[in-house]
Parts: sequence; C-alpha cells; structure tokens
Amino acid sequence: VANEGGKHWTVNEVRALIRIWSDKNIQQQLEGTVRNKRIFEQFAARLQKFGIDRDWKQCRTKYKNLKHEYKSVKSAQDSGSTSKSMKFFNELDAILGHSAMEQASKSDNGESERTPEWTEAKSEKDSIG
Repeated sequence: VANEGGKHWTVNEVRALIRIWSDKNIQQQLEGTVRNKRIFEQFAARLQKFGIDRDWKQCRTKYKNLKHEYKSVKSAQDSGSTSKSMKFFNELDAILGHSAMEQASKSDNGESERTPEWTEAKSEKDSIG
C-alpha cells in the first residue's frame, strides 16, 4: 500500500472521498477511462470544499488503495473466509459491489461447473498423504 505523500488520511477525509466516489457521474467517468487525472482533479476540488487539502495524485492513490483492499477482502469473503475485513467495506461494496456482480455474471460461462470437481480431487489428494 503506497504512502499518500506522507500524511495519513483521517476517517473524515476517507468518508468525503468515498462520498464523491459514490456519485454516479464520477463512477461512469472512472469506468470509461484509463487516463483519469482530470477526474481526480475533480475529487481534489470537491474535497477542498470540505476543507480537505489533497492533490489529485493523493486522491488517485487513495482510491486505488481502497479499491485494491476492497477487492482482496471481497475475494476472501467469496472464498468463505471471514478473517479479512476493512473499514468502509460496506460503503465501498455499495459502489463497487454492483460492477463486481456484473463482471462475475459475464465471466460465469461454465467456469463454475468445473470448479467443484477440481476442489474435490484436490481435497482427496490432500487426505491421502
């Protein structure tokens, strides 16, 4: 997890970032582009209105870190593990959960049918030794 330019984000700063991120317009812009400096400049400008002084790079880094952490917690939960958790998971799930579901249904073309056989075979092999 990268350093946000030396200064840790407070809970309120992260909440404000997530509030901006939850804007449907912002989400559509983020989904539709790779070169997203302008979008994060909007994040920084809106944070400024809340009295939060962050530049676009800090906003982008925090966004990426939150997204990465969310995905790792989500995949741990999907595999049945409850040991991983994070602050703001529910807020991020409200934003990212729907797009993750769309991705899952797109990629779910018969893959899931092969998985149980593989896991059964692996668990048999593990119990033999």
